[in-house]
Amino acid sequence: MNDAYPRKLRIVVLAAGFSSRFGRPKPLARLHGVSLLRRTLCVARRLGAAPIIVVAPRNAARYRLEGRGFKVRWAANSRRAQGLSSSVRRGIAEARYSSAVLLMPADLMHLKSRELRRLVRRWQSAPRRLVARRIGLSGASPLILPRWLYARASTLTGDVGLRELVGALPEGSRVLVSVPSAAWDVDTPKNLQDARRRFRPGGES
Repeated sequence: MNDAYPRKLRIVVLAAGFSSRFGRPKPLARLHGVSLLRRTLCVARRLGAAPIIVVAPRNAARYRLEGRGFKVRWAANSRRAQGLSSSVRRGIAEARYSSAVLLMPADLMHLKSRELRRLVRRWQSAPRRLVARRIGLSGASPLILPRWLYARASTLTGDVGLRELVGALPEGSRVLVSVPSAAWDVDTPKNLQDARRRFRPGGES
């Protein structure tokens, strides 16, 4: 990790949501026999930053089974009813001594590690800037949050706080990067059905 990341970067996987639109825990849904959580851990591990912090529900035994074989630090979110921002706060608290955190949801079914590396390289070249996936004129996760923004991110509420944080930053404090593979997320069972038809198992990461 020290060779790849001269400044300490921690990866935080956000996997504690209620998945209300999906109807069951999204991180445990399977695409070609592999859970979305395990696939996310595979992609994150290729970045070389370990252990990976996974924010999960309390008493998440099935989640822990999906994490077998990975270097994972589990962080239970007992306040997940407060929305995605509660998982962000929990992850930041767990990674509070790092120089930055890479925040990534567990439902990006086609995310590629080479595109995450692009985020990391941009952060390495400007470590005080927030680096986020470009969506229009603003950005969203996956994103790299530098330490000086931890306190601000810890005040977020609800489910859309991260995007609002990115949008409120002056252009000189943020870098927006194209991450095309992050466009495919799972919100509904139909999204998963479409992905099973569209994406072949064992595709490039």
